[in-house]
Amino acid sequence: MKKITTLFRESVDEMRSVQNLSVLALIGALSVVTSYFSIQVGDFLKIGFTTVVQQIAYYLFGPGTGMLFAAAMDLLKYAIRPVGGFFPGYTLSAMTAAVLYGFFYYRQKITFRRVLLAQFVVAVICNICMSTLWWWMTTTKADKAFMQVFMIRAVKNLVQLPVNSLLYYGVWECMERTGILRQMKRKLFTGRV
Repeated sequence: MKKITTLFRESVDEMRSVQNLSVLALIGALSVVTSYFSIQVGDFLKIGFTTVVQQIAYYLFGPGTGMLFAAAMDLLKYAIRPVGGFFPGYTLSAMTAAVLYGFFYYRQKITFRRVLLAQFVVAVICNICMSTLWWWMTTTKADKAFMQVFMIRAVKNLVQLPVNSLLYYGVWECMERTGILRQMKRKLFTGRV
């Protein structure tokens, strides 16, 4: 438990640097742009690409900073393009996903297996369980059985799991091979890499 607390605190300390905040702002801007490229399938299924961008922030800055970044991004995206009424449960889901991704990626060697496991844990906890509950609590179509919506979301997330994993790992691997991540880490965390 002490290791988790220390990792979380060190992650929050990443925000003390103006340079790190600038990089987070750039990642945030890219995340907002990619949020416009999502596909809405029915009332409760949405396929988006913004998570891939945000996972780079969780990799670089960890769970503490990632949690605050995810909350800020969720609120900013809602302010820019509100869809439906605001419900803080979705912000909580985004923050939980950021913490989970942060623990899987921050200061870790990224492998496809690690990415697949991180995507699976986030899909089950945040996308299938939490977001289905939030949808069911806030929708006017609550006459649909909770389990029916739960099963549809479970199938969608499990089918999308390998695609999301390959997409993030491919982007990460490309950035790693070209040296972009190495350069970013050197500039951001001088003396640590």
